[in-house]
Amino acid sequence: MWKSTLAVALLMGLGLTTTARGETPAAAPQAPSPGDVIPAFEAQGIDGKAQQVSFPKGSSTVLVFFLSGCPTCHKMIPEWNRSFERKPGHLRMIGVLMDQEPPGFFSAMPISFPVVRSPGRSFLQSLKVNRAPVTLRVAAGGKVEDVGLGLLDPIRLGEFFHQ
Repeated sequence: MWKSTLAVALLMGLGLTTTARGETPAAAPQAPSPGDVIPAFEAQGIDGKAQQVSFPKGSSTVLVFFLSGCPTCHKMIPEWNRSFERKPGHLRMIGVLMDQEPPGFFSAMPISFPVVRSPGRSFLQSLKVNRAPVTLRVAAGGKVEDVGLGLLDPIRLGEFFHQ
């Protein structure tokens, strides 16, 4: 009896809830999973022009989702820049800015790769992107091949750019 009371107390202390069957509900996904499909989408570039983001045959795309106010994203941007500058020719890279950047953000935080603004919150939710940063490798047709959440070390990040 005391073990089940202790388990309930621990669950309550961790802020977890239980279902009617005593199971802990699954957390909402924070990013797409390998095998998910990202549809082509239209977004506004940081230059204000509409851009079509698609996943053509013969190439893979690294998509990076980031926030202008995210300290972890700020740490990843130089790593993403280095990876972009060394990427193989068949690989594309596109950043997706998930929020409205403050004035001067792109001059204070130079970014080498193309960046578009997210088409909106519902778009991010449809992709299951609920945190930042998220790094995805997407194959032709939009199929997610690899997912990286948060701060990635250079070796792990390199896995997105080689194959």
